[in-house]
Amino acid sequence: MTSSTSPSTIEAVVTGRRSRARRRLRATGLLAAVAILLFLVTLMVGNTFYGLDEVVRVVLGQTVPGASFTVGELRLPRSVLAVLTGFAFGAAGVTFQTMLRNPLASPDVIGISFGASAAAVVGIVFFSLSETAVSLVAFGSALATAAAILLLSHRGGFSGARLILIGIGIAAMMHSVITYSLSKAPSWNFQAAMQWLAGSLNGASWDRVLPLAAAVAVFVPVLLLFGRGLGALRLGDDAAQALGVRPFAVRVILVLAAVALIAFATSASGPVAFVAFMSGPIAARLVGPDASLTVPAGLVGAILVLGGDLAGQNLLDGRYPVGVVTGVLGAPYLMYLLVRMNRSGNSI
Repeated sequence: MTSSTSPSTIEAVVTGRRSRARRRLRATGLLAAVAILLFLVTLMVGNTFYGLDEVVRVVLGQTVPGASFTVGELRLPRSVLAVLTGFAFGAAGVTFQTMLRNPLASPDVIGISFGASAAAVVGIVFFSLSETAVSLVAFGSALATAAAILLLSHRGGFSGARLILIGIGIAAMMHSVITYSLSKAPSWNFQAAMQWLAGSLNGASWDRVLPLAAAVAVFVPVLLLFGRGLGALRLGDDAAQALGVRPFAVRVILVLAAVALIAFATSASGPVAFVAFMSGPIAARLVGPDASLTVPAGLVGAILVLGGDLAGQNLLDGRYPVGVVTGVLGAPYLMYLLVRMNRSGNSI
């Protein structure tokens, strides 16, 4: 018995694909436009307002009295760092969430960011490490934490639920280390250590921007290159193998690239709260299902960090680190997600 597909069915499938592709293109273009707009606004707004023409001239390398130092030396590194940090967190976060098929499987929920923060706070409080040394220690600790989570969760075969639970447990342990360290911190180290709790763009410089820019330039293309494999893993290991994808190898490559992005972003700005967690679901709602979310989630992350820093520095009563603002947004979303999963009967 043979089956045939009618021309109308094929035409409907093709039309549907084209419609989804146009939606993805429009949503990604809109996100890019919002990110560019916020980037320009963060360069214009501050203690002194500079017009768009002055900002553009400074960005193009021209000398503008007053604006060259304020915009070129202070605001531009901060805004570029915000874009790169948000993009790295967003792209890495949606990689974990897609691969593990769970929106809770974000690096800032399963303990990778807390691992970096704990090492940084210990380095600052007990060893008085320099800024560069703290960043290197945080980077190494993020990698070590991710490796420990993967090894502990891989016994008897890979399990996404087990990885999430182990990650949450390690996050709790790392948080205890941070709390203990802060209780022993002298006053002159306390503020520097606090940056590693919520994340901040204060003290942004090109020395912090360049390593993160290199990491984004190297590891984001890796995530895009293995996007098909990531989509196949979403269907399960058996389905992925049937599609010609090697689940273990693809998973290891994706995890290494995503962890590297998280590690570099955390070492540059601290663990900006909930950006990796929120970016993927927001991008999925805008772009639609069955699409690669790496770039849209990265753009959402950049928008969250740019907008959060803009609000924390200029729109609120007082100045707050960007992680405080994103934490205020992310915590209610986490509770909403848990309540929705509980009502639907799903488990992690």
